[in-house]
Formats: sequence, C-alpha cells, structure tokens
Amino acid sequence: MRSALLLVLGLAIGIVGTVFAMNALQERQPYSHHLMMTMAHHAGALSAAVKAQKCDAAQSQQHIARLLETQTDLGEAFPGVDQPFKDEAAKLREKTQAAIQAAPADCAALAAAIKPIGETCQSCHQQYR
Repeated sequence: MRSALLLVLGLAIGIVGTVFAMNALQERQPYSHHLMMTMAHHAGALSAAVKAQKCDAAQSQQHIARLLETQTDLGEAFPGVDQPFKDEAAKLREKTQAAIQAAPADCAALAAAIKPIGETCQSCHQQYR
C-alpha cells in the first residue's frame, strides 16, 4: 500500500514538473508572442469594423499606423530568422504602408486596403507557424 502511494505521489510530482517545464519552454520567446498578439489585435479591429460596416476613417488609420509601428519590431522579436522570413516581413510592411497611403475613408476602401495585409499574414503563418 505504501509503495502504491509513493508511486502515485511520484507520478503526480512528475506531471506537475512536466507542466511547469512545458510552460517555461513555451514562454521562452514571450516578446515575439506578444508582438504577434498586438498585431492580431489591430488587424482584428480593422476586420471587425469592416464586418460591422462601421468604418471610422480616423480610427482605421490609427489601427493601420499602429500595425505598421508594431511590424518594425519583427526583426528584434525573431532574432536569427532566415532571409525568406525577413522578405515576408518586408512585404508585410510594404502592404501596410500602401494601406496607410490609401487612407481608406469607407468600409469598401478599408476592406480593399487590408486584404493584401491579411493575405501576407496568412502566407507567412502557413510557412512559419
């Protein structure tokens, strides 16, 4: 009976230790994770505005500008990445700059402006996620 109790206790401690280790490994690059979450927030806000047909030009421009600002940190968030990833990041910045220059004033223009951004994000996620 005592052996069984010690075995169960050992297994429980091992499981808890494994969970802590897995969480530590997952959080080894928290900056990149939070950077992507911030970009997803701004892109999501733009998409939600289009879906709700409530596209305020100033607010849309602010989200696109914040998206561009966040993208400048991609190199720092993902050190040591290969050149194709850097090329995808540059393409994303180009698409986002084009969206800022388009200055979408209504939902149709905003949808057209953010579509290339979403496609570039999707392409990169398919390759590197």
